[in-house]
Amino acid sequence: MPPRIPTQSDFTPLPLHTTLHFPSPPESTTTFLILLHGLGDSDVPFAAFARNLSLPGVLSISVRGTSPLAPSLLGLPGDHYHWGDDLQLDPETGHLDADPGFGKAAGLVAEGLVRGVLVDKCGWEMADILIFGFGQGGSLALGLAARLANERVVDVSASGRGRPAGREFKGVVSIGGGLPMSMVSSRSAREKSDTHVLLCQVSAEEEDLVKREFRNVSVVRWKRKEVGMPRDREEMLPIMKFFADRLRGG
Repeated sequence: MPPRIPTQSDFTPLPLHTTLHFPSPPESTTTFLILLHGLGDSDVPFAAFARNLSLPGVLSISVRGTSPLAPSLLGLPGDHYHWGDDLQLDPETGHLDADPGFGKAAGLVAEGLVRGVLVDKCGWEMADILIFGFGQGGSLALGLAARLANERVVDVSASGRGRPAGREFKGVVSIGGGLPMSMVSSRSAREKSDTHVLLCQVSAEEEDLVKREFRNVSVVRWKRKEVGMPRDREEMLPIMKFFADRLRGG
């Protein structure tokens, strides 16, 4: 039985706030793009980013962080969210810890949204899913792909018929987010992930760690040093090329 296109009501039972952007026509859906914002942001600008992308045949799902941040922490009005299990300061830098643990977010996004709705309920495959993340959201995206590669889950859904579940996504883009070690398997014989990865604006140390856990990694560094969302054609071009390559199957 072919997979079906989800509706907003499929995601309503989840304790996650999601915004969907359908391709035109919705029946042309072949791929899903999950967007994960950075620390202290929300899904709103990423939903707008998805609308501006309007990738053909791609249903975009912008997800709000699993935990709110106090406005006083950032000194900014409005709603702000993060993906970590906790807020911790790095004693060496005085900045918020880049790896606060992602157990809650991983469970809600990977098990609830991806496996629960897209795979089990609607019949799609892990390989039909792209993930785009910025900062802390990029770290979560990489962690989800690394964790998936070492799962030993058997898909017993109606679409799976008892075969081994897919262990790679179609692709992951991380801007400024490194791989959190809390989401890397501690098994010495762990397997590298086959998920294709594009890293933007990460340090050499973060790049090396990702390349130890993933087989297919591309790296882009923009002319400006600061980390931010792409702001011109030159910065956006490698991301669009990555999406086009993955939508063509590599």
